[in-house]
Amino acid sequence: MIDTTAILFYVFSGILLGSAMMVVTARNTVHSVLFLILAFFNAAGLFVLAQAEFLAMILVIVYVGAVAVLFLFVVMMLDVQLSQLRRSAKGYTLIGSLVGSVLAIELIFLMLNWKISSNAPDLTTTPLSLYQGMSNTEALGNLLYTHYALAFQGAGLILLIAMIGAIALTLRHREGVRKQIVGDQLSRQAKESLRLVDIPSRSGT
Repeated sequence: MIDTTAILFYVFSGILLGSAMMVVTARNTVHSVLFLILAFFNAAGLFVLAQAEFLAMILVIVYVGAVAVLFLFVVMMLDVQLSQLRRSAKGYTLIGSLVGSVLAIELIFLMLNWKISSNAPDLTTTPLSLYQGMSNTEALGNLLYTHYALAFQGAGLILLIAMIGAIALTLRHREGVRKQIVGDQLSRQAKESLRLVDIPSRSGT
């Protein structure tokens, strides 16, 4: 008997791994974003197979419908000089290879020492007694905001730091551009910005 679930799992997983590899190896940045969207769709398919329909919909609506499309528009609007990026990336080849080697060794060490608990199959196939009778969304919210609340907040903090870093890296200083001085604007008084003029009748232009 053919196991359709297993076949779909291998299909989604294979396309996901292939598209993820193309995201980092494609020479065209637009193609990289398109492969990223393909990876998101296949990851959503894996969530559906795991009976996590809410996560699948969130992945499609939020990441594909907003984040990936935003990436695509930004990449298409920016004038990215690939030759200049390659020249600047060569300066980080040594440290990048060092960090990548350390991460690869850690992953290999983790795979060699990975041990599956005897209770793992039971926990993955049968729902926990605490969440019986709950919907998928309710159980996920209960788990995130109770047992993993600090980790959830930490992930949000990491994303905030990444956003600030992206803004700082892409900030460009141009000469001749008028900029706001927030301190002067906040310290400005009404009498400095507003002037009442009494214009005599029939003397206005």
